[in-house]
Amino acid sequence: MKILTFVHFCAVLGVVGAFMAPRPSALNLRTRLSATNYDFALLFDCDGVILETEELHRLAYNAAFQAADLTIDGQPVEWSVDYYDVLQNTVGGGKPKMFFHFRNTTGQFPMVAGKPAPSTPEEQQALIDALQAHKTEIYRTFIEEKAVPRPGVIELMDEALADPSIAVGVCSASTKEAVQKVLAVTLGEERQSKLDVCILGDDVSEKKPSPMIYNEARSRIGIDKERCVVVEDSMVGLRAAKAAGMKCVITYTSSTENEDFYGEGADAKVPDLASRNVKLDSIFGPLKENGLDAELLPGIKDPEMAPVSESQ
Repeated sequence: MKILTFVHFCAVLGVVGAFMAPRPSALNLRTRLSATNYDFALLFDCDGVILETEELHRLAYNAAFQAADLTIDGQPVEWSVDYYDVLQNTVGGGKPKMFFHFRNTTGQFPMVAGKPAPSTPEEQQALIDALQAHKTEIYRTFIEEKAVPRPGVIELMDEALADPSIAVGVCSASTKEAVQKVLAVTLGEERQSKLDVCILGDDVSEKKPSPMIYNEARSRIGIDKERCVVVEDSMVGLRAAKAAGMKCVITYTSSTENEDFYGEGADAKVPDLASRNVKLDSIFGPLKENGLDAELLPGIKDPEMAPVSESQ
């Protein structure tokens, strides 16, 4: 795997402007039907849903930090597994995670290769942009070497793509460069071309837990929010989906399994789609038969834990 030298890393600072403005996804999407013919929409997050990538993200960030020789109080900047679990359930998007770390967790920006820490907002933004660009390059290499779809997600997506009444989309807060590599490896070109919408982090100005990305997907499809079901894996993603007024199924990972998803409004949660045999009818069958307020994944989802009374 190629890791940039610090000199090469610093050269990335010259292309900061390219990362500042939202830009449309370059994926070739084909609308299967006019929007008025869709009864429902199924929207997938990417990282942690299509592919369990969070550990790959963490390793890529740490490699980028090491390549830039970042230190705070003489100690190298490094994100542990436990700390990254907190980050991914608190902050959406890579650049916001780094800003959160330096502004909220450490309270200071790092020195870079022994030089003083960036002090102005412009210098701090330039550092974050360069770190994100290098991290994405490293991450793309990791994806090529290690990417495996989460159990059941491709089967559910294919079932939805074959149903002319269901719109299908991917909505990820990660950068275009990172997500496109994941989608190319896990979905393939033909499956990507059948998606009705694919909105990535560069396409919206606000990251999850803002509902902007899901509101944009609903708008592009042309469907009511009550008819949209989102598949997410994290608390940040759940909050984005619920803020958009949509139903949300959580496929949790080892990093998010202890989160109180039901307490935050999740409609259902399962460890993964395959282990519970989640099919299209498990999600949309109850909505078709019993109305839009019907329970999702009845008899399949994890049970909701009853609250413990104060007398116990």
